[in-house]
Amino acid sequence: MSGSEGTAGRFVADALAAAGVRVAFTVPGESFLPLLDGLTAAGIRVVAARHEGAAGFMATAHGALTGRPAAVIVTRAVGTANLSIALHAAHADSVPLIAIAGQVDRPARGREAFQEADLVAVFGGLCRWAREIRDVAGLPGALDEALRRATTGRPGPVLLSLPEDLLDEPAPVDGGRVATSTVLGPPRAPEPDPTTVRRILHLLLDAERPVILAGAGVLRSRATADLVRFAEMADVPVVAAWRRPDVFPNDHALYLGMSGYFAAPTVHPRLLEADALLVLGCRLNEVASHGWSVPAPGARWAHVDLEPLGARGSVAAPTIALASDARTFVREARRVLGGGVLAMESLQRRRDANAADRVAYETVRAVDSAPWDGPGVHPGRVVAALGRLLPPDTIVTTDAGHFGGWAARGLWLRRPGTYLGPTAGAMGYGLPAAVAASLASPGRPVVALVGDGGLGMSVAELETAVREGARPVVLVFDNARYGTIRDHQDRRGMPPVATDLGPVDWAAVAEGFGAAGVRVESDDAFEPALRAALGSRRPTVLHLVVDRRWVSVDRFDDEQGAPVPAPEVEAEPEAEPEAEAEPTAAPEAEPEAEPEAEPEAEPVPALEAEHQHQVSKHGRFANRRGQQRGACGRVAERALHCRPPRGGGAVGRELGETVFGGYEDVCADPVAGDLRLYSLGKQRGQIVEQTIQRAEEPVTSERG
Repeated sequence: MSGSEGTAGRFVADALAAAGVRVAFTVPGESFLPLLDGLTAAGIRVVAARHEGAAGFMATAHGALTGRPAAVIVTRAVGTANLSIALHAAHADSVPLIAIAGQVDRPARGREAFQEADLVAVFGGLCRWAREIRDVAGLPGALDEALRRATTGRPGPVLLSLPEDLLDEPAPVDGGRVATSTVLGPPRAPEPDPTTVRRILHLLLDAERPVILAGAGVLRSRATADLVRFAEMADVPVVAAWRRPDVFPNDHALYLGMSGYFAAPTVHPRLLEADALLVLGCRLNEVASHGWSVPAPGARWAHVDLEPLGARGSVAAPTIALASDARTFVREARRVLGGGVLAMESLQRRRDANAADRVAYETVRAVDSAPWDGPGVHPGRVVAALGRLLPPDTIVTTDAGHFGGWAARGLWLRRPGTYLGPTAGAMGYGLPAAVAASLASPGRPVVALVGDGGLGMSVAELETAVREGARPVVLVFDNARYGTIRDHQDRRGMPPVATDLGPVDWAAVAEGFGAAGVRVESDDAFEPALRAALGSRRPTVLHLVVDRRWVSVDRFDDEQGAPVPAPEVEAEPEAEPEAEAEPTAAPEAEPEAEPEAEPEAEPVPALEAEHQHQVSKHGRFANRRGQQRGACGRVAERALHCRPPRGGGAVGRELGETVFGGYEDVCADPVAGDLRLYSLGKQRGQIVEQTIQRAEEPVTSERG
């Protein structure tokens, strides 16, 4: 029997389960233990992340992909503060999300209690609705309101602050039960007014250069197939809103590209030329509307959305506004259109113009045609290879950064529900979103596109992926800098302050978390590495070395300097044999009583063959370039960019246990090589700075 049985915490968990919540992401805290216990008892999968922001990104991605909200549960001020970036992202993307924060005990409120803050006042502005519950009797009504606000009208995040002592109280009586007759799912609006639908059709069909700008509302209502049929019936082309390229099949003759950053050069002019514009399920944010220049001044336009816009700043109110979800509107429009007769002369003119527009778009969308022979990979050729090799149902996630421009322009998506990208521009989103996508759709390939800056903000979630059985492939475009901000500095003639980063061996970092890692330094090496990664049984990081002169898909700058160097720790094989030739170089080894036991150590098993990593009899990884990687704490040392001082065996033991110490407890089927490395790390410890040899004293770790 669950320890939370009959408590308010269990009541909340049961209400979420009854409403259709199937997964909760969290970093556990003592402020919500009865709820945490109740979630598992209620049949909700609980996924522990390494950071609350990443947990929130996972919940956001889950909601965007499935149409159903996930829960994210955090503790007090510190956890909610970390979560706030994901609340902002969910609101910007109109994604339903149920955020629950454990609050300090009610008697302690207002007395500077540990980690206390007014969570509703501080973070409520990032949400559609926020409330702190002070009495268990108010819990059912608050849950009802939270679920309603998250999923009706324009969806978005909601926040419930629940005091720790309230969760331990007896559950509300049956008379106060939460209404659970409606399972959460994509929102639906009432049937649209047929007269208004006809007005919108006349607006489009009477125009010479109409266009549809389609956004996430089409994806949420599962309306892509209906939109394709409608566009074909009316011969009206479609432009996808920024970071919604999967809203319409990209290989369709009526698709003219995606708006926003790094759009094909034909997209913005085509939107401005439109003499009639239908904005369908899109909020017309700054990026999607190219700085609010779309719709063009004086243009006739209609807005179909669950919450249509009025006049905003320089953008006039729509000519026609209709509150409706995209699928309901498009189906009604198809019904009305099917009963009419289109004028063939104007229809043929539109067809000819559409064909010319498509040719122009295809001419400028290529991203792999520029000549290049290295150093590093050509980002456009990477994207072109993705287009050739990825199955049509692959889910692609992306982070923020200029590296995404090549995919924005050059990656063709043919099915809805195959792309996740934050319109809030949040760094650190790509990897957590890929983990959530892999868990939500375990039979589908998932590929995350990230920069080295963004990956550094959430790389610990590789361990979450390993532990939970997710298998994303992570492509890190590494130019060792915050490239987008550096570009802004260059354009303003400013010095590069705080935008250059140091080299990181992302392949070694991946291995330290139990994933696979491969360094890719040329175009020829990418395709076989990607094929192997897609077939792997564990997460894989492909470390793509990118020449810094590739500033963006639109800019190659010879003045940016040399390509990114390899991490210095990988370029030291010559110093190691010299140190090993001096038996007296490590004084700690002399008094040991077991030097002869060293050869008897069991050989470290080989890692999975598809990644071509092996462990030598001396406990060193050999990567494809033959560079030596030390085993045990050495992997941990390099993953953390830390070189212990001479005689640093204790440091190595701590590092080894930090990286490998959780494997025995959390891996049902651990990789044998990694498990052996963990064992060696605890038994032998870390080598001195220059020798990469195992320490020969028994481990007496104090770490728990």
